[in-house]
Amino acid sequence: QVQLVESGGGLVQAGGSLRLSCAASGRTFSSYAMGWFRQAPGKEREFVAAINWSGRSTYYADSVKGRLTISRDNAKNTVYLQMNSLKPEDTAVYYCAADPAISSATIFEVDEYDYWGQGTQVTVSS
Repeated sequence: QVQLVESGGGLVQAGGSLRLSCAASGRTFSSYAMGWFRQAPGKEREFVAAINWSGRSTYYADSVKGRLTISRDNAKNTVYLQMNSLKPEDTAVYYCAADPAISSATIFEVDEYDYWGQGTQVTVSS
């Protein structure tokens, strides 16, 4: 069982930066793939970024490539999402997700993740 707690969301102007953190409980965090997803009002939850268990492989949605960076610190049981050059369309609730057995082919898919955090609101003003 893994529990996930996101933090770091807030209100920022367009062009600004935020760093989201996701703290995980459990001794097996280092073996889990981790993902960030977001959900804007009236829209479905969508993939943002993911990282494999070792941190050597990362994946991004086209809409965030070059602006958002996912990383992890297995010693601290934490995954991060550094968000730069934010745009109003990045406004959403951001969720952290974890799964112990996920392939690179399906790491983008919402339904593949077993564990989810409660989400943190990111609002980008124009």
